[in-house]
Amino acid sequence: MRKRRLSGAVALMTAGVLAAFGSPAGAAAAKPTGIYAGMGDCPLSSPVLADPGNQQVGCVISVTRGGSVTIGSTTIALTEPITLQFGVYWPAGSPTVEFPDGTVANVFSTVPPANGRTLTSSPLQVPIPGLANFLPGVTSVFAQVELAGPVTEFVPLATGEPYAVFRLPIKLHLFNALFGLHCYIGSNSRPIVLAPTTGTTSPPPPNGPITGDPGVIDLASDPNGFGAFVVSFTGATLVDNSVSVPVADGCGIAGSLDWVINTVFGLPAAAGHNTVVFSRTNTSLAVDSSLADLKQAIAASAR
Repeated sequence: MRKRRLSGAVALMTAGVLAAFGSPAGAAAAKPTGIYAGMGDCPLSSPVLADPGNQQVGCVISVTRGGSVTIGSTTIALTEPITLQFGVYWPAGSPTVEFPDGTVANVFSTVPPANGRTLTSSPLQVPIPGLANFLPGVTSVFAQVELAGPVTEFVPLATGEPYAVFRLPIKLHLFNALFGLHCYIGSNSRPIVLAPTTGTTSPPPPNGPITGDPGVIDLASDPNGFGAFVVSFTGATLVDNSVSVPVADGCGIAGSLDWVINTVFGLPAAAGHNTVVFSRTNTSLAVDSSLADLKQAIAASAR
């Protein structure tokens, strides 16, 4: 049994993090640059990352700029960026996963970023089937992807494997003049749980297998001699067509219009009838065996 190491091939979709650095009053806060760009909110002050039992700690930033969410016969194009960011840690004795080739990879736990915004997205306009969209927000719906729980089971070394890179619970917040402000598909208690892969899926029918792409993988050592290194994935595609989608809730007065959303989207939609594609995804993962060293590496890059 061989051990996959983070200095080898790595994978992932998603998301970013790192430390906030103090600055003089009236001056702009310093931000990490170079290989650590975008990691300014990594939770480096988290006591969880500071646990001496951790053998690896790190920061993740991932931005998706394309793809789609298909629920039944309705497809929502992802035309606005979706950003994921979080910290990661792996203590000795934590879970690992063995891949078909016999290699083994760590299963990391995650920590929300310092600003608390693990997932950031903008509303997307969704036409209502069978209705001419002449008045956006009335004859169409705006849908925003929101986090519905913590990111779990993060496996950055699942590059090209038929294994989920992470599990991401989300909900779709729907905005429309008739639906009110609390109309959702999915919730914190009944989330839409995505398990995207850069490999090939094995969905239930009627969906068939689809294949993602880990993108161009690069490994960079710290330019200032610290022990940290950064693995980047450029132009990756993550896919999941085994996801199920629950019914709508909170649409209209006392949920009186839930049935409209359920009818339009065909909810609930069982696994095998839905597909999520995150394309044009760029991800950076900074990893170190020492939190103190990682902090210094990030600080040295800040401007």
